[in-house]
Amino acid sequence: MLLSASSAWACPVPGQREEVRVTLYFGRDRIGQAPVSDAEWRGFAATALTGDFPDGFTESDGTGQWRDPHTGRIVREASKIVDVVTDGAGLAAKIGMVTGDYERRFHQESVGVVTESVCAEF
Repeated sequence: MLLSASSAWACPVPGQREEVRVTLYFGRDRIGQAPVSDAEWRGFAATALTGDFPDGFTESDGTGQWRDPHTGRIVREASKIVDVVTDGAGLAAKIGMVTGDYERRFHQESVGVVTESVCAEF
C-alpha cells in the first residue's frame, strides 16, 4: 500500500510503532580469492553489524543473482541477507559505515540496501 505524505496512517496492531526495516545483501564471492568464509563473516557480524546495530538483526543465507555492469555477464553467488528493524536514528551513517567496511574488508564493489517503512513490536 502506497500512501502520500499527507495520508494519516497508524500501525494496525496495538503496541506496534513505526520503524524502518533495512535489508542488506552481502555477496560472498571475491575476484581472484576464496569466497568470504563463515569465520570471516562471523568476525564482520560481531564487530561491524553488532557495533552499528546493537539492538539486534537477523541474518540468513541466500543465493543472489546480478548482472555485472562491466561485462554484462549474469553472476550467481552465495550471500548473507541481514534484516534490521530500527527507529531510523542515524541510519544513513550506520548503513554507510557497515557497507563501506564490508566493501573494503572483502574487496566488494557494493552491498545491496533496501529500506522500507514498517510497523513493529518486539
